[in-house]
Amino acid sequence: MKTQNSSEKKSGTVQRRDFVKLLSAGSVGAITLGQTLSSCAPPEETGLASAQATKPKKVLMKLGCQSGGTTEENLAFKARHGVFHLDGGMPAFVEGKGWDLEDSFRKREACEKYGINLDAYHLPLTSAGIDRVIIPNIMLGKSPQRDKEIEMVQQMIEVSAKTGIKVLNYNTTILPVLRTERTIDPKRGFASYSTWNYEEALKTEQPLTVAGTVDIDEMFERITYFLDRVLPVAEEYKVKLANHIADPPVAAGFRGITRWNSPDVFEGIKRFAQLYDSPYHGFNFCIGSIAEGLKDPATEIFPIIEWAGKRKQIFNVHLRNIKGGWNNFQEVYPDNGDMNFFHVVRALRDVEFDGMVMPDHVPYSDAPGANLQAFSFAYGHISALLLAADTEA
Repeated sequence: MKTQNSSEKKSGTVQRRDFVKLLSAGSVGAITLGQTLSSCAPPEETGLASAQATKPKKVLMKLGCQSGGTTEENLAFKARHGVFHLDGGMPAFVEGKGWDLEDSFRKREACEKYGINLDAYHLPLTSAGIDRVIIPNIMLGKSPQRDKEIEMVQQMIEVSAKTGIKVLNYNTTILPVLRTERTIDPKRGFASYSTWNYEEALKTEQPLTVAGTVDIDEMFERITYFLDRVLPVAEEYKVKLANHIADPPVAAGFRGITRWNSPDVFEGIKRFAQLYDSPYHGFNFCIGSIAEGLKDPATEIFPIIEWAGKRKQIFNVHLRNIKGGWNNFQEVYPDNGDMNFFHVVRALRDVEFDGMVMPDHVPYSDAPGANLQAFSFAYGHISALLLAADTEA
């Protein structure tokens, strides 16, 4: 064990004495110090949401996850790591019809064996890209093909309700998740971070998709055509529809597409949220994807949480951290990104968010078992954050 030498002790004593003198120097010095500390506080601590006069609320959100499905192996892994809420993927797809009801019951029963709540499914409107989703015509805007796909989604909502699923996550995108490269971090055991650099992407001169050119108004026309027909069914069966933030927000017209949350992610969120006044219309609120559209995620994330949270339109949260922001970022571990996730969890607590908080992407490594290790780290980190935020109440 390292011990202090006399000079270190003396230095420490002087520093402590200087600090005490500063505090006792009078009201001016005390006020100045107080102002300095206040200016360093995270944004939500200096705002209305966390005013000192208001006692912190209890934590209502739960640790959850969307990876691995409902296999015995994955459910046992989740239970060992304290994950008792799950997005179970989706039941077996029946071509031309929708989801297999019996398979949905089997998934729920498999979860119950481990005391896990099957809280959500993913509709087959995924982030894989328009060339890979199994019901592409909804976002292609093609009739009558999209009408048949919408009928299948209506059936999926009914299947979900019959098996106790309260949230359906989905994507309204044409382009897939966009990334350009990987960044190696020697300080974290040579972990590999998924990276997006817009300038590098432009150099590749990728072709248009089968969707061709789609502007922002056309994008919203397709979204509203879909939701006009499925939201009433979701309201009837009391199933929440949670749209994932397009990942990442990107400049208008990239590869011919303007994403619904681009180029201004907050304005896109507002426009989408205000399409309908319904408790079943909201977001699979990916903190990482939102941060990817911000210039200063460390501070700019909080007004967005407060705005969507007060409207009760945050149905799930993906807790993913990044370094960087608009047009240039890396996906990193929850503890080494630009956002302080304890402050993020506090903000979610203060708007009384009560859904799942999930890791969705984790850094990669080719070491044996690295993927499960990274998820285990994320589970522990989130669990500790929830406990710490709850202890304050």
